Formats: sequence, C-alpha cells, structure tokens
Amino acid sequence: MNDTYAAIAAEMTACVRHLFTQGGLHTGATVVLGCSTSEVAGGVIGHHSVPELGQVLANAFIDACDTLGLHAAVQCCEHLNRALVMEQATLDRLRLTQVNVRPVPTAGGSTAAGAYERFRHPAMAMSIQADAAIDVGDTLVGMHIRPVAVPLRMPDASVGKAHVVMAYARHPLIGGARAQYAQAVR
Repeated sequence: MNDTYAAIAAEMTACVRHLFTQGGLHTGATVVLGCSTSEVAGGVIGHHSVPELGQVLANAFIDACDTLGLHAAVQCCEHLNRALVMEQATLDRLRLTQVNVRPVPTAGGSTAAGAYERFRHPAMAMSIQADAAIDVGDTLVGMHIRPVAVPLRMPDASVGKAHVVMAYARHPLIGGARAQYAQAVR
C-alpha cells in the first residue's frame, strides 16, 4: 500500500475509533459508512470513482469495526437506491429485508464494491436503522441512523480530501418536565 493510501486508511480508522468512544457506542452496535472515493481523492462525488481506494477504505473501516466489536455496513450510492452491504449474519440478526444486487464501482460505488469483496458472507439490505454512521464525502448517509441522531464533531475530520460527518443515535426522551431518566442524556 502506498503512503497516501496508508494515511487515508489511518484517517478512516481514527474516525471509527472517535465515533466509538465519543458516541458511547457499545460492543455489538451497528455502524454505517457512506463513502465517496471521488471526494476522498479530491474530485466530485459520482465522478472519477477509484476502485483500489474503495478497497483500502472498506478494509480500514471493516478492520476498525471488527477490532472494536462493531457490526459494519456500507451504503451504496443512489444507483442502487442506497442499499447496504454487510455480513449475512448482521442482516439476519437485524431481520432486514435482503435484496438481490451486487455493488460495482459504476453502480453502488467503489467502497461498497470493496466491502462486498471483503466480507466473508456479503449480503445486501434494502435499508437499516443503525446505531451510528460515518459520512465521508457528503453521501447522505443520515437516512440509515435510527432516531434520535446526534451529530458528532471530530477535530480536523477528513479522510483524504473528503469532508466527514458523523452521528450516533440516542434514545428518544419522553415524559415532559416531570420525567426522570435512567441514563444521562449524551
């Protein structure tokens, strides 16, 4: 792996770790990655996809999730209606609707295609309500986070040349002014 790709992989790993610690995620949480290799490489989303970079990003994301005990899912682009690739066991555990498609760089995106190749038993889900998400390159991954999504900032958050946005989900607060809560609001 060249130095640029190694640095990009390290940035992705740092994002996952930051989200895990600052978002208060627990072992077994599901995290979605939306990622544009075009943006990471300094281009415009949807143009100039970089398949080998997608593999690097998918590997770094999945490795970091595995290390922290998280379940990884990777969002495809709008050409596949933002379906998600994940391990079959994750899809089954969450009882998601499985769809029949295989992401490729030109339909699904390079990172999703890389994840499909990386997962041992890849499966495609129509949608998900995950515990947290990382959006690299403004891919609109927020639709895959369960309510209530809480934005998370990371100092100098970028992967390559792409803007990074993160969020985690917290439980909705109900009950009004007299309510008491079992856990402090994060």
